[in-house]
Amino acid sequence: MTVQYIDTAEELSSFCQQIAHTTWMTVDTEFLREKTYSPQLCLIQVATENAIACIDPIAITDLTPILDLIYNPDIAVVFHAARQDLELLYLIRDELPTNVFDTQLAATVLGYGDQIGYGNLVKLCIDVDLDKAHSRTDWTKRPLDPDQIDYAADDVRYLRDVYKLLRQQLTDKKRTHWLDEDFAVLTSIDTYLVKPETMWRKVKGFGRLKGVQLAILQRLAAWREQRAVASNRPRRWILKDDVLLDLAKLAPETLDKFNLIRGLESNTINRHGKELLNEIVLAKALPKEQWPTVKKAQPLTPQQDSIVDALMSLLRKYCIEQEIAPTAVASRKDVEKMVAGETDIPLLQGWRNEIVGHHLHAFLNGELTISTDQNQLNTQEKG
Repeated sequence: MTVQYIDTAEELSSFCQQIAHTTWMTVDTEFLREKTYSPQLCLIQVATENAIACIDPIAITDLTPILDLIYNPDIAVVFHAARQDLELLYLIRDELPTNVFDTQLAATVLGYGDQIGYGNLVKLCIDVDLDKAHSRTDWTKRPLDPDQIDYAADDVRYLRDVYKLLRQQLTDKKRTHWLDEDFAVLTSIDTYLVKPETMWRKVKGFGRLKGVQLAILQRLAAWREQRAVASNRPRRWILKDDVLLDLAKLAPETLDKFNLIRGLESNTINRHGKELLNEIVLAKALPKEQWPTVKKAQPLTPQQDSIVDALMSLLRKYCIEQEIAPTAVASRKDVEKMVAGETDIPLLQGWRNEIVGHHLHAFLNGELTISTDQNQLNTQEKG
């Protein structure tokens, strides 16, 4: 099938009219964000049953025709690992498509593995080996040569057959509803909203701080996020994580003491030093009850560790029965949290709870017993 390269408004309008009556389409994007805070959209790939196109958003300023189709609730929009693509769409239109299908999530509940890559999934589903020659392409540069365009088109070309296969397998195994909650999270604006006051938790090493140090880190990380957004620069270009940590730990009281912070360059001090100093002062003035805290899990007792071992065996048993990788359902840390009494964990929600979580909960409550005949693990639930 010929790939259309679309770089004019007229071609885009014509293509969108051509596919307007489709019930589903596969979509992918190429973007660059190495030098910016927000991703720079470089290419949109779209395929239906009878058409494939690569749309050039650098050449076309008004993408309304294709966006109207992507946002049409009557059209299923199929992505693989959709989150970054949806983040881009949210930044462009301040809303999200509502009818989204993610083949990576579908593959998870069908036993293909947790967070499987597109190339591996294509190989497993339709036995096609994808070309990786242009995986490091700078998609901002023009013109794109035919090989680059064909490479980009592959991301939606084979996704069509993968989608149809996975959709049928979900139907056959009666697992379509398993994805409802996951898809709802993908299409929720809350998933993509950036809250500067929470960004301190993304600073690597924040767990080493305590008390007022965390209050300082919270204000500094929020300041950095706001500056990164305003300047459209990566947050690490504003201040690196280790600099934020040192500022929070040392809490310098004068600009002169900023020179003691390793990695804090003089031009940054000259440009932003007064603002940073003010953030530190404001953080130190906060009442203690307003300081953020880091909840550190208490180590499990040896007896609790043995319970975790038993639950992990049950986890593997139920996953084998459902032909799903245990790592796609829960990690040992998830099970440890469950034994420690936590309930707000993925294992006890949605499809994970349906196939495994409620069984583990029953075991913890003494409502499920385990036995073995040396060949397999057997369980029996009361009632």
